[in-house]
Amino acid sequence: MSIAARKGKLSTKEKFNLIMDDFQLFARNFIKIIDNNSQVIPFVMNDEQSDFIGKMQKFNIILKSRQIGFSTMSLGYCLFNAVKYPNTRYMIVSLSNESVSGLFNTLKFMNDNLPRDKFSFPNTVRDNRGELVLNNGSRIQVASAEGKSSGIGRGQTFNYILLSEYAFYPGDQSKILVSLEQALAKNDKSKLVIETTANGAANFYYDLFQRSWKGKTNYNATFYGWISSAHRKQFKYEIDLAEEWYRAKNKGQRLHESDLSKIQQKLFEDGATLGQLMWREWKLSGMADSDFQQEFPSNPTEAFKTSGQNVFDQAKILERLEYIPEPLDKFELQSELPELLYSLLDKGLSIYHLCKHNQRYYGGVDVSSGSGNDFQALSIMNVDGEQVATFSNNKVSVYKFAEIIDAIGRYFNYALMAVERNGYGLPTIERLRNDYEYMNLYKHRTFDKKGNKRLELGWLTTDKTKAIMISDFKEAFEKRFLLINDKETLSEMMIFVEQNGKTGNKKGSNNHDDNVIAACLSWQSIKSNKWYVDN
Repeated sequence: MSIAARKGKLSTKEKFNLIMDDFQLFARNFIKIIDNNSQVIPFVMNDEQSDFIGKMQKFNIILKSRQIGFSTMSLGYCLFNAVKYPNTRYMIVSLSNESVSGLFNTLKFMNDNLPRDKFSFPNTVRDNRGELVLNNGSRIQVASAEGKSSGIGRGQTFNYILLSEYAFYPGDQSKILVSLEQALAKNDKSKLVIETTANGAANFYYDLFQRSWKGKTNYNATFYGWISSAHRKQFKYEIDLAEEWYRAKNKGQRLHESDLSKIQQKLFEDGATLGQLMWREWKLSGMADSDFQQEFPSNPTEAFKTSGQNVFDQAKILERLEYIPEPLDKFELQSELPELLYSLLDKGLSIYHLCKHNQRYYGGVDVSSGSGNDFQALSIMNVDGEQVATFSNNKVSVYKFAEIIDAIGRYFNYALMAVERNGYGLPTIERLRNDYEYMNLYKHRTFDKKGNKRLELGWLTTDKTKAIMISDFKEAFEKRFLLINDKETLSEMMIFVEQNGKTGNKKGSNNHDDNVIAACLSWQSIKSNKWYVDN
């Protein structure tokens, strides 16, 4: 029964106490917000916000469509708890200084409009510099993730922490989270919430959400897409505009069930209204499919697709990421690996399958300087095209990497190794051949100036040979002729793009393609159908 329905049975104090025991009642009765029409209205929570409040646990991670309203909900939730519980602290972290300013202004508006003339809410001591302080000792802080790799909230304790648009945080996202996890109060009321739209698969958020979605972490994972009542309310103006647009294109007729395409029919069955489907068509008239799916996903898989001239089919990568195995446990490998390889298990080496007797293996090697920028990368596949091992490390010197290549190659039955000979690759090949007498090395064919055929050790990458290498690998992966087991390789494939006629990783901090190149080379090693040593 509502508060209004029980008005004759409750005193003002009793009604107040009832409201203060329920955040949704508090929001409806005491919090004011500004809607899309610039009108001041009560904060009546939408279905998605209400659903989350009912499901909220200690640690929470949300993947969502745009403008569901979780930041507004969190600001209201912090204010509710701050006025109710003295001497408590709350932290809202957003992406940029600009977004922090917007959030803080919303918080101040909520606080300024509490009915203090009617009820004994704590008064405001300070509301500037990103901090709201009440005279009951409680405070709410709003901070930016810009320029922060860690240290937010260090030395403080918070009862509620929100990380808004977390997937877009620059730098090391995991360090920011670890710092704030330690700052969460150790009591039964404290909560930490991560909420964001997706930002591709090449970041920590993607990994944390996927593991949480599968129940493998202590985070409660939830997804809220654009097929929702929140979307219908928040985007009502655009939905109405889209219907006018649709009618103008279709002789005054709106969309009917009989007009639905297969994709539209599936979305309709999932709960999208005909108005929302017309809105979707309207949006897609001015943006790419992948952009729409990232901003307005209907399921988690769609959310992690990225825009741009992606070389590899992202749907197939995401599908594979759903089923990749974990590397073999270090304990399982203790008696199986030589000492050098066992020591590398925590330093970039992952083994997915043990070496099988009398089976041939094929490797690809991408060599860098080992000075902390690009990675030394190696990928091993079996004769069936399944990736069985990888190595990736950006702090291994060239001479040490040669020793590692030799050890991995010999463990996998003297694998045929295709080492990229460009740059630091050539001295690596020479060290493998001369110092370690590793003879099973890929050779490419060249011609001298007299037209005589020659075989050169290693894979020489040129614009032409790189295009062949990438094209061959793309076809093999997408037709399932090969199987990638390594998460890092698949994540790099997600951001491997074609720009201005050249292929490589999408530019950005911590974006690399070394594992992709190593995997491509291992496939070329298989394709060569050569073997230069006795079995």
